[in-house]
Amino acid sequence: MGRAKITIVGAGNVGATAAHWCAAGELGDIVLLDIPQTEDMPKGKALDLMEASPVMGFDSNVMGTTSYDDTAGSDIVVITAGLPRKPGMSRDDLLATNAKIMTSVTAEVKDSSPDAILIVVSNPLDAMVQQALRVSGFPSQRVVGQAGVLDTARYRTFLAIELGVSVEDVSALLMGGHGDTMVPMPSCTSVGGIPVRRLISDERLGEIVQRTRDGGAEIVGLLKTGSAYYAPGAAVAQMVEAIVRDKKRVLPCAAYCEQEYGVGGYYVGVPIVLGASGVERIIELDLDDQEQRDFQASVDHVKSLVSKMDELLQGG
Repeated sequence: MGRAKITIVGAGNVGATAAHWCAAGELGDIVLLDIPQTEDMPKGKALDLMEASPVMGFDSNVMGTTSYDDTAGSDIVVITAGLPRKPGMSRDDLLATNAKIMTSVTAEVKDSSPDAILIVVSNPLDAMVQQALRVSGFPSQRVVGQAGVLDTARYRTFLAIELGVSVEDVSALLMGGHGDTMVPMPSCTSVGGIPVRRLISDERLGEIVQRTRDGGAEIVGLLKTGSAYYAPGAAVAQMVEAIVRDKKRVLPCAAYCEQEYGVGGYYVGVPIVLGASGVERIIELDLDDQEQRDFQASVDHVKSLVSKMDELLQGG
């Protein structure tokens, strides 16, 4: 059996870092693609990464390209293409530009890799995955968004720092859209199996939840010249690994919910089982009243975002 072929569209910080983590984890052979204006930039990054392989001891072929022909027959395509946030911008501010980029990228991927599983990373995430599903015409199981893995990683990091424990012992879940309305779930958060509310006051937990919601903006504000990339790249690699190794990981991802949670045909962050065929199952939880209200507010925000995107695409 040959290695998986993993294409990453967008060779900027997030795409190149995702390629780095995927190569180091020997998840497959990697094609790093960027738009032709950047000429040889993706080739340079790919060559540099390949030259790290003898030092770090991984076997992955990494190639850079500006042509979708080189991506043909990919098993997984990760789409990171789009503008990053600048200080003061919300993810939603990127809507018009990134929706057009997502449309053109997905059309190319549909032609070159019709059997691929798509992992969308571009912001505003939930609307971008919705657009990728529409343009690709793929079954919704094969189109998934990376958001919850990153958001829970931030949440787990802050909890581990607060409690002075290993991040590996913090297990957590977030739901809803990727943005200010995301819904961290204290009822589904534990530390070494101990419910988090036994270890930390509700007030302090609320502060950590808010820092999680603002986690991306915090980094944008510190960097000044772009948005986060180490953790988003690592989150992509965890999802790629779940698919190529058929691990059946239970991860929070942006998945297409029809009847589930009463969403009615939109992408929103929910716990899923991620394996070789993509989204193998959506796990439905009974939410308490507050969680249900927060989740519904998040879904409503996603719906308004998609509606605004449709207006912009029709107008532009």
